[in-house]
Amino acid sequence: MKCSGVPYCISLLVVLALCVSNNGVVGSRLSRRHHDTVRHMSVEEENSPFDDFPFRNTSLPWDERVDDLVSRLTLQEVMVQMSRGGAGEFGGPAPAIPRLGIGPYNWNTECLRGDAQAVGNATAFPQAIGLAATFSPHILKTVAHATGQEVRAKHNDFVKRGIFADHTSASCFSPVVNIMRDPRWGRNQETYGEDPYMTGVLAQNYVSGLQGPGTRYIMTSAGCKHFDVHGGPENIPVSRFVFDAHVTERDWRMTFLPAFKKCVEAGTYSVMCSYNSVNGVPTCASKKLLTDILRTEWKFRGYVVSDEGAIENVISGHKYLNNSVDTVAACVNAGTNLELSGNLPQPIFMSIVDAVKQGKLTEELVRERVKPLFYTRMRLGEFDPEKDNPYAQLSMDLIESAEHQQLAVKAAMKSFVLLKNQGGILPLKKGEFSKVVMLGPMADNVEQLFGDYAPQQDRSFTKTPLEGLKVLFPNVRYGKVCEDKTPCTQYNKTAVPAIVRDADLVFVALGTGQVLETEERDRPNVELAGHQKELLLDVIANSGSAQIILLLFSASPLNVTFADESDRVAAIMECFFPAQATGQALYNVLTNTGPDSSPAGRLPSTWPLYSSQIPAMVNYSMEGRTYRYFKGDPLYPFGYGLSYTAFKFSDMKIPAMIKAGSDLNVLVTITNMGNIASDEVLQCYISWGDSSFPVPRLQLGYFNRIFIKPQQKVLWNALISAESMAFWQDGKWVIKAGVMNLFCGGQQPNQKKQVPSNVLSGSFTITHSVVLDK
Repeated sequence: MKCSGVPYCISLLVVLALCVSNNGVVGSRLSRRHHDTVRHMSVEEENSPFDDFPFRNTSLPWDERVDDLVSRLTLQEVMVQMSRGGAGEFGGPAPAIPRLGIGPYNWNTECLRGDAQAVGNATAFPQAIGLAATFSPHILKTVAHATGQEVRAKHNDFVKRGIFADHTSASCFSPVVNIMRDPRWGRNQETYGEDPYMTGVLAQNYVSGLQGPGTRYIMTSAGCKHFDVHGGPENIPVSRFVFDAHVTERDWRMTFLPAFKKCVEAGTYSVMCSYNSVNGVPTCASKKLLTDILRTEWKFRGYVVSDEGAIENVISGHKYLNNSVDTVAACVNAGTNLELSGNLPQPIFMSIVDAVKQGKLTEELVRERVKPLFYTRMRLGEFDPEKDNPYAQLSMDLIESAEHQQLAVKAAMKSFVLLKNQGGILPLKKGEFSKVVMLGPMADNVEQLFGDYAPQQDRSFTKTPLEGLKVLFPNVRYGKVCEDKTPCTQYNKTAVPAIVRDADLVFVALGTGQVLETEERDRPNVELAGHQKELLLDVIANSGSAQIILLLFSASPLNVTFADESDRVAAIMECFFPAQATGQALYNVLTNTGPDSSPAGRLPSTWPLYSSQIPAMVNYSMEGRTYRYFKGDPLYPFGYGLSYTAFKFSDMKIPAMIKAGSDLNVLVTITNMGNIASDEVLQCYISWGDSSFPVPRLQLGYFNRIFIKPQQKVLWNALISAESMAFWQDGKWVIKAGVMNLFCGGQQPNQKKQVPSNVLSGSFTITHSVVLDK
């Protein structure tokens, strides 16, 4: 064996010596402690002693290479590889196998909207719920591609330096494709909103962007989570670690599964099973979920990784089983490939060999379960010459590159949703206001602007709302009145009158941040936290005739009904968690400066008008939830958002009849009626004419974001897939003959709260009925 350097030779000798007493594997703790010297075992030198192994022969088919590699592993080695999913000192990485020239590999990386939680800078794009608000598949794919580039570049650098700690991998635990079914769930911010169809489309684009264009190799491997029926609670009223979601087969099939199927169709390499049980069975031990649906119905060939600690939780939380042998047998038989333990020195999967000895697992099945892990590593290029893999050449100059910083600003601008613009106060004009004040706990709160699973980065890359406003109003006065920031339990009420007196424009920045809504932290209700509402009311009461602009920074709906109804609040904008580009993006949109600066974000979830409209968190029936099943009037409907211009929809053309199983082609003309260039979001909804069908009241069937110049007309072709017309009945997907209704415009049809544009309607008839293989 040739060595590339003295440190490599020494460390490899140490590893080999330790392997003798460790069943041929290197323990994850050793690998972590010696990450500065243990190098990757993908040897590049000519005449390497490992070159003769067929699994390194690039001319062979992938499956043959994987079969050869796995055949050379002992059962003990297989067990350890499946046990080290990568969290904490003991949880990972998957250890080196020096006798085969196989290096360590860490599986644990978060790529939700940037290289999250990894050492060193990375571009922080807007949180996932904000990306969803763009209603732009293109933005999702572009952000994912930039994220994938940075994740891979840092991974390449980590490997070269022999670092295999947490969050150094090229394998992503992203995207999150759970449905936002309850506005109080702490993890809504990680999702793409409440609609299964839209979530699936955005997830497909994110997976595609992360993994890169179709070449021999992938840039990173995507992983869709949390599978399945996972949307709260985190901790209110019960812990996610013991929660059992009871769901009907129809709701499961029509709401909670579709986005994951789209992930599989997009080629995701992994799926993460969730903490909860579904109808009494922990998801990581559910054969119905992981084998019958995922692999048999959907033909998934990747790997299933547990959420962190979800395997041990089968015992400790759900009390489903009471020992590690039975638990590993249940999970591996069900379809789980990789355990991400809660940093256990002895993960549950380390009982695989015992389970085989006791006849509760077969060695053949265990070897099949490890194959997708090595297939993924092969497709990342680990066992091939670096010169053959373009992604192995990605370098650290991509991190926070000028292009990526500009993309962060663009994505943030496209995510903002204008909820109110009384009298057209926005966009602001220079010199229009002279005495400007800003208050509120989110005005200058760097940490809470990012949301959960954010990249770590240098402060210099970030502008807060206050810093963005100073570009337009250099003398803006900032009043800090919530001493404890977003919780706002320590409120200096007496300071407000003096701060806002004589102002002619007041910005109030309210919201949540991860201190109030995040993983393991649900909100008890949708009210503004602490004294935030009182703060806004005090501004209204003490600011005379000043114009008031309310900026909201949250993932989930907030009760701002009073502000929407108040004539004193001139504008409301939902900004989500825009991350590093917050200040610059706000300046651009508030002033309509530069391309993409006319707001065209749309709400990816329904904002309730009253708390009484929200069912109990633990109730997993979809009745009354999301726009698809809600029958009342919300404060703001799904898909709602204003613009600086107005649009007109006309000349919709659809066929009168289509055969069941055929797609529907829709032609529609969209005109920008104003003098400002802007994006518009085309939304096409379908409904079923037969009220006896077990279907949603309304279903999004197409959406896209379209740039239109002032006074320009655009002819747009939208495709409503046959799949969108199917529903679950009697254990199968069916498309029934009958009349279907179609609505196309810039919003939902028939809403009390509307934007100033029209919605076109029409109908078509489906002939015959078919059963879909879906």
